[in-house]
Amino acid sequence: MRSTEKSQKRLQKELLAFQNDPPPGMTLDEKSVQNSITQWIVDMEGAPGTLYEGEKFQLLFKFSSRYPFDSPQVMFTGDNIPVHPHVYSNGHICLSILTEDWSPALSVQSVCLSIISMLSSCKEKRRPPDNSFYVRTCNKNPKKTKWWYHGMCKPETWQQDKYFYGGKTKEG
Repeated sequence: MRSTEKSQKRLQKELLAFQNDPPPGMTLDEKSVQNSITQWIVDMEGAPGTLYEGEKFQLLFKFSSRYPFDSPQVMFTGDNIPVHPHVYSNGHICLSILTEDWSPALSVQSVCLSIISMLSSCKEKRRPPDNSFYVRTCNKNPKKTKWWYHGMCKPETWQQDKYFYGGKTKEG
């Protein structure tokens, strides 16, 4: 079985699982998968009791022919991008399971649960400190970014004129 066939089979299985048992507050936009199973739009509602309660968001999933061995491209899309320390204003999400910590054992459902958890644990709505620079200079595909996870940098050591992007430090 070729990579594309394996990918399609896995996506069919995950699509059925998602339709039968979606993560809390999430629904699949059925129109998004009518023409191609390689791009999904998931509607999401902020969890009760969180800063995002009642807010509505959309996630865009794009799958390569190497899925599940290659992680999906996942980003927020639409008019309402959550204001969160790990979500850029262009919808890119800084979450390790979407890049270096990806495992073929993960699924669309587990990615959605991680994003729900990330939003639910937020204590303050704010953008990442490098939002403006990143949005101006980033690739359209968030998977092409070599993320520097914010937990690796103490806020008191952050320098506004120094950014880590794409594996390089850029002086401002």
